[in-house]
Amino acid sequence: MLSVRNLTKSYRSAQDTVAVLRGVDLTVSPGESVALTGESGSGKSTLLHLIAGLDEADDGEIVLGDITITGLKDAERAALRRDRLGLVFQQFNLIPSLSVADNLAFQSRIAGRHDATWQNELIERLGLSALLKRYPEQLSGGQQQRVAIGRALASKPALLLADEPTGNLDEDTADEVMHLVRDLVARSGCGLLMVTHSERLAAMLDRRVHLHAGLIA
Repeated sequence: MLSVRNLTKSYRSAQDTVAVLRGVDLTVSPGESVALTGESGSGKSTLLHLIAGLDEADDGEIVLGDITITGLKDAERAALRRDRLGLVFQQFNLIPSLSVADNLAFQSRIAGRHDATWQNELIERLGLSALLKRYPEQLSGGQQQRVAIGRALASKPALLLADEPTGNLDEDTADEVMHLVRDLVARSGCGLLMVTHSERLAAMLDRRVHLHAGLIA
C-alpha cells in the first residue's frame, strides 16, 4: 500500500540548516492501522505532509500503490490527494457553508466515487443521522471530528492520514472515535497512518512506529 524509503527533508533558516528527516523507511499494508509516535519536533507532521504531497522531500522515495509520489508535479499531487488519500487533521477543516450531508459527500463527489450505500453506512456508524442538515458551527468538537472522518473515508481512499485527529476531544470521546476509525478502516480496506502523542491511542492500532531524531527507531 505505502512504501517510504530513505526519505530525507531539511529546512533552511537564516543561520542554519535543520535536518528533520534523515532517512526514514516505513511501510503500511492494506487494511493495516499504524500509529506514528515521537517527541514534538521529531518530524511526524513533516512525514505526513510529504506522504500527502503537501511538501516535497529532498531525497528518497514515497510510493502509494503503483504511484511514485516523489517527483510528481503540484497538479498531480493534488489529484493524488483527491483520488487516493483521506486526510484528517486536528482542526477538522470542514467547509462552513456546507451542511453535514454535503461535507460528507464533498470529496467522494469530486473524486467521482460517490457511493450512497457506503456513505449511509458511515452516517449510521458515526452517529450522524440526526445532524445531516446542520452546519459545522452548530456541531460540538466531537461531532465535527466524526464528520471529518466520514468525509475522508467516503471516497474509499487507499490510505487515510490522520494527524492528532482526537487532540481536541476528551479522553472518552477520543477512545470512542478511535474504535470507530479502526473498525471503518478495516471495513473499507484502506491503510491508516496516524500521528499521536497518546500511548493509549497508539495501543489501539495494529502497530506502532516511533520517530526519533529524524529516523524510525
